[in-house]
Amino acid sequence: MKTIKIEDALKLENTIFIDVRTEKEYQDDHILNAYNMPLFNNDEYCEIGTIYKKEGKHEAIDKGFDFVSKKLKDMYSIARELSAKYDHMVIYCARGGMRSGSVANLLTSIGIDLYKLEGGYKEFRNYLINALDPCNIYGKPIVLTGYTGSGKTEILKKVNNAIDLEGIANHRGSAFGGYLTPQPTQINFENNLAYEVIKHIHKGYKHIIIEDEGKNIGKSFIPTKFYEFIHNGNVVLLDSTLEERINNILNDYVILAQKQYIDFYNNIELGMQKWYENIESSMLRLKQKLGGSKLKIVLEELRNAFKNQCSTNDYYHHTKWIELFLVNYYDPMYKHSISKDERNIIYKGNKESVLEFLESLR
Repeated sequence: MKTIKIEDALKLENTIFIDVRTEKEYQDDHILNAYNMPLFNNDEYCEIGTIYKKEGKHEAIDKGFDFVSKKLKDMYSIARELSAKYDHMVIYCARGGMRSGSVANLLTSIGIDLYKLEGGYKEFRNYLINALDPCNIYGKPIVLTGYTGSGKTEILKKVNNAIDLEGIANHRGSAFGGYLTPQPTQINFENNLAYEVIKHIHKGYKHIIIEDEGKNIGKSFIPTKFYEFIHNGNVVLLDSTLEERINNILNDYVILAQKQYIDFYNNIELGMQKWYENIESSMLRLKQKLGGSKLKIVLEELRNAFKNQCSTNDYYHHTKWIELFLVNYYDPMYKHSISKDERNIIYKGNKESVLEFLESLR
């Protein structure tokens, strides 16, 4: 068995991290894409802890052997399968102690080559927290801004040195931004964000391209120091026409979203109804900000569009409520925000020119 430091583990290519903590520990927070191979399940771990407190260390170890002995064959099979897929395996527990050490020693003794992570998850978590401290970030932030529906996320996905905050948060950062799959826990959001920052540092990029966001994306909160760091960056303004924005919203929030709902529920009628209910309830939550009379008009257009789509299979009836919502809700908010914005705009252009400019920033 070999022990590896965190910074060295993150530089390994084609690597799988194996988390031997309990299911609950793993669900609360874990290393990105780690495979959970618990040495003990939640109840077993609690029982061992109780024995340790009441009877002592050796009694707890004896009980641990009772639990583990029944799992050894399965653990070996899993480790062998993973070793065939990945060039490196790094095993960890809470503090890099007995759980990861015992599993690592056992698997190494029977021919499975792997590393044990020094300090375990606790030290790894501290490492990630430090990675989000602006003092440790060498790239300069470039903030991509623009009206809602401009296509900012589409551009970010094409730029190598960009960080997609909405992708990490699993939320599109708008009133209708939630997905059917849940957002990560706050700890996992911060962990995964730190991962992206570390990858940028390792690749030596001079700029970090990031979308203009508020302090939170859905229920995910951007750490304060990191938010201040990116918020003070220079700004690139994506200038899109209203028609382009309407089409972007139509594609993302109607066409693609409806497909996701239908696939999720494995039923066309149920998926469509659930999509409609989600859009409608999201609008109703904005009654105070939009105003009752304006909301009534938008809801009526939504209902008509949905009814027409169900009878004609034509998506484009939805453009009416999308335009009303942009013009009456999002655009006034953005105009108010940008009028108070004192950040330096270093470039302004359409999708093609903005993409070309951002790709020139390495």
